[in-house]
Amino acid sequence: MTEFVRTAEENFEKLQDFSYSPNYHMWQDLRMHYIDEGPTNAPVMLLMHGMPTWSYLYRNMIPGLVQAGYRCIAPDHLGFGRSDKPTDLHWYTVARHTEVLTSLIVELDLRNITLVCQDWGGPTGLAQAAMMPERFDHLVIMNTWLHHPEYEYSEGIRRWNAGWQPGGNFDRPEPDLGLMMLMSAGLMTREQYVPAFMQGQAPELSVAAAAMYEGYSAPYRGLPDAGYNGFRRFPLSIPMDSYHNGNAAAQTLHYQTLLNWNKGCQFIWGCSDDVFVESWGRQWAQQMNAPFDAIPEAGHFPQNTHGERLVELILQRRSEQA
Repeated sequence: MTEFVRTAEENFEKLQDFSYSPNYHMWQDLRMHYIDEGPTNAPVMLLMHGMPTWSYLYRNMIPGLVQAGYRCIAPDHLGFGRSDKPTDLHWYTVARHTEVLTSLIVELDLRNITLVCQDWGGPTGLAQAAMMPERFDHLVIMNTWLHHPEYEYSEGIRRWNAGWQPGGNFDRPEPDLGLMMLMSAGLMTREQYVPAFMQGQAPELSVAAAAMYEGYSAPYRGLPDAGYNGFRRFPLSIPMDSYHNGNAAAQTLHYQTLLNWNKGCQFIWGCSDDVFVESWGRQWAQQMNAPFDAIPEAGHFPQNTHGERLVELILQRRSEQA
């Protein structure tokens, strides 16, 4: 049996802005959580998160998409959110995350899918569209990538990877990554973040910041350090200089396959991101002959700060391309 830990349900019971009922999909002996909101016979919005987030990332998008007539499916990768968290660091690979997502899509028999993906939701989610295109109608690609030999990794990506290597800033027991989400959303200054993260000093938070922190820290509060290994493995799987765990050859195949995508596609980019920079997003959109909507002030997590605007852009492009 797989050794894993499971976050206590009470961690999620009092979230002010995320009260959706949990649903669970069994993959082998592990429980994967997903949100399922909206009519079961409606076209699907498959909302994919990356690192260090979970389906809570889409809290400001689900209501508008459901109101527009969509069924929203928002899974938590194993190791994240309400999903079970294998304790073996080496359990986690991008190929395995991808396979688990495939099993969810097939078991729920999802069709007429609009994929909304960002960060690691790109490699795991776009793999599904590349390999099961008959299930997908439209792609919404935001601040992500697919590895291929010509891709130039930014300094921001390299710093992020280095931070998780031995001796890096994130190489520590039980890293409090919810604080990083506050800083990226502009709800905490770097001067507040550094002592809070590095020395565990409790910062003074506004009401909005406290609510967001509750949401992003809920999955790991009370877990032993091994429960954080899903967080650790994603940064160490970036296939910059080696092919360990990142499913790089498959990513290259998916990238090349999707260059011939002949259905709906759009790019929305947080252009203040120093990880997946604007020039890369524009280049990729041009390669796929897809419209590119820039949000100049948004960073790496546009869902976290501009959710309602993203819904507007998605619905607008879906209408234009219908």
